[in-house]
Amino acid sequence: MTGAGPSTGRGLLVVGEVVTDVVALHGSPLVHGTDTAARIRSVPGGAGANVACWAVRSGCRDVALLARAGAESAEWHRDALERAGVRALLAVDEEVATATVISLVDAAAERTFLTDSGAVLRLAIEDFAPSMLDGVGWLHLSGYLLFAATSRATARLALRTARERGVPVSADPASAGFLAKLGPKRFLEFAEGAELLLPNADEARLLTGLPEPADAAAELSRTFPRIAVTVGGGGAVLAAGGVVTGQVRARPVLNPVDSTGAGDAFTGGFLAALLAGADDRAAAAEGCRAGAEAVATVGGRPPLPLEPPLP
Repeated sequence: MTGAGPSTGRGLLVVGEVVTDVVALHGSPLVHGTDTAARIRSVPGGAGANVACWAVRSGCRDVALLARAGAESAEWHRDALERAGVRALLAVDEEVATATVISLVDAAAERTFLTDSGAVLRLAIEDFAPSMLDGVGWLHLSGYLLFAATSRATARLALRTARERGVPVSADPASAGFLAKLGPKRFLEFAEGAELLLPNADEARLLTGLPEPADAAAELSRTFPRIAVTVGGGGAVLAAGGVVTGQVRARPVLNPVDSTGAGDAFTGGFLAALLAGADDRAAAAEGCRAGAEAVATVGGRPPLPLEPPLP
């Protein structure tokens, strides 16, 4: 790292996104051209916001999120974050609506997304201030921001500023679909400088061209100092210095409901544990615990009582 030396802060700053998730749980396969019965809910989501909420759930008491939301639902998202214990640093977009994702969840709890990025990719350099890193011991970047020029410039600025202050940075590739469109080489260039990369198995395969998650993790750790690859029900693979350093089992889930946000929960639990002083293996175990809890919950966030209705 460069600059002022290691940070002594204990807080977590997430630079990412808020999303309105429309979750449709359908017990039978979709039938083209007609109706399929489903249970449908609108809930607050977004990878960055989910990570922040799960970090609080996992014991981190100083968590902030920088994101951009449309004026039509910014206060709803702010309220949901603050009730979850996250300081909401929301830039309000008067021109473009909050991002929306339609999440189709089948009987096996597997999800397919339809994504309208909305205000997410308009997160601007002016929305970030170096003072947001005051007291912060870790910065996490949502990889979604790296998929468009405006938000990418903001994410890269936050990364550079954190490194100058000695604050370690993590990033997740966020979406195998968007990653394939951007190109693995470009993503790796844009994420350069991160201390920790947290891809899932599909993303790790795309980034390396290697079919086995353990091999992909080892290869990625030649570029990034630390790697944690999530493998769904297979847990997580850790790597550093070009070799696998550990594997952590997933927690069993008796009644899986919705896998939306399981990776975000892993990241939130992992980072909260790191900030509390855990090593990578112990942090991954905490991440797996949070991921298992997420799979038993509808939507991508920890459950909260008396969820407010969408405006």
